[in-house]
Amino acid sequence: MPIARDNTATLFAEGGASTLRLILFLAVAITVMVIDHRGDYLQSLRARASLLVEPLYRLAALPASVARATRNAVVSQEQLSNENRELRQQLLLAQARLNRLDALLAQNARLKDLLDAQQHLGLSVQFARLIDVDLDPFRHRVVLDVGSNQGARIGQPLIDAHGIMGQLIEVLPNTSVAMLITDPTHAIPVVVERTGLRAIAYGSGASDRLELRDVPRSADLRSGDKLLTSGLGGRFPAGFPVGVVGEVSTDSKGLFIAASARPTAALDRSGEVLLLQDQPQPYGPPQAKSADADAGTSPPTDAAPATAANASTPATADKAAATSAPRAAAQPARASTPEQP
Repeated sequence: MPIARDNTATLFAEGGASTLRLILFLAVAITVMVIDHRGDYLQSLRARASLLVEPLYRLAALPASVARATRNAVVSQEQLSNENRELRQQLLLAQARLNRLDALLAQNARLKDLLDAQQHLGLSVQFARLIDVDLDPFRHRVVLDVGSNQGARIGQPLIDAHGIMGQLIEVLPNTSVAMLITDPTHAIPVVVERTGLRAIAYGSGASDRLELRDVPRSADLRSGDKLLTSGLGGRFPAGFPVGVVGEVSTDSKGLFIAASARPTAALDRSGEVLLLQDQPQPYGPPQAKSADADAGTSPPTDAAPATAANASTPATADKAAATSAPRAAAQPARASTPEQP
């Protein structure tokens, strides 16, 4: 079936007339462009045309804008997450440093208190650190970093800057174990600073309480009285703070006073302690006179001339020294016996 052919002429149709029309339209367009370029006669027309065309531009660029905004949002959120993570890490590090600084300041304060106590009391002490704590709830014991190699010995008292903490019960080559005064099996002789009343402070098993038992009802004991070591027993030197009396009451039978006391030492906070060396006691019998003083009061003997005369030969000198020793030892014995009337 033959196809009908449209003979309608178009702008780009073949033939001389179409080419002439194309040249004419191009000339008109060039003329309009030159005139517009010279005098801007079509500016308002272009402005109105841009208002009509601009929404089409925006609509065409919308997918790209949405994709770019989405990509920026994702990247910005990831950057913010990374920055927040870094800031949190820096904050934790700063807090850790601040906490360590506080711990160092507290440790320096404790060391200063220990040094002040040592200088003020003129004590002969040995510095030690706590390296472990016994977790048994029925025993109050700590482990120190000094042992027999450092001069520690069993029974050595343990103090901090505030008072008595306990005593060593086990000494190893480089470590030692100390029993605190609050241990249920520990007891320490004390004296009330205000009245001079002597008593025994027992460990209660609690880290903040001592017990005073079997105190006579006639005793003058009040809340707030300070307890000091009495020096009895020879283990703890006299005059060191032990605790402060708290509640005072009578026992279940009503025959004695039962009181509790709060330890003066920071038993649950001290990390640095002092081990007391042998301390001179302010009481006891006077020191005996020396042998030289006794020999100075005794009458002279002929042992010295005999020794000097026979000093030329070693054998004679040894014999004279051997014979003079019993005489010198016998003279004080004779002087100590009272004269017979």
